[in-house]
Amino acid sequence: QVQLVESGGGLVQAGGSLRLSCAASGRTFSTTGRGWFRQGPGKEREFVAFIGYPGGRTTYADSVKGRFTISRDDAKNTVYLQMNSLKPEDTAVYYCAAEGSGAWRGSDDRRSYDYWGQGTQVTVSS
Repeated sequence: QVQLVESGGGLVQAGGSLRLSCAASGRTFSTTGRGWFRQGPGKEREFVAFIGYPGGRTTYADSVKGRFTISRDDAKNTVYLQMNSLKPEDTAVYYCAAEGSGAWRGSDDRRSYDYWGQGTQVTVSS
């Protein structure tokens, strides 16, 4: 059974930092693109960051560019999201995802991903 499990969420003050982790089990994702999405209260799930393979090409949403960094450790089958200079508008449930075998629709399109974690809550207080 394939599972993606996020951890590292929590409550932080504006300007603070958090590091999210997403550990995969059940299969290897070392040759698979990995992404992070988030869903704020009353909002649609939106793209945050992507890291490809090989070489770890990255893309980011404009709203997090320069503040968030995505990375991967394929030996651990894990992807990370380092979040700095957090803002109240970053408050959301954060989901990790792994690329599927179907048609690729772009790193920012949820339909490109077949595997999803259960989410971890990030709350940024002002």
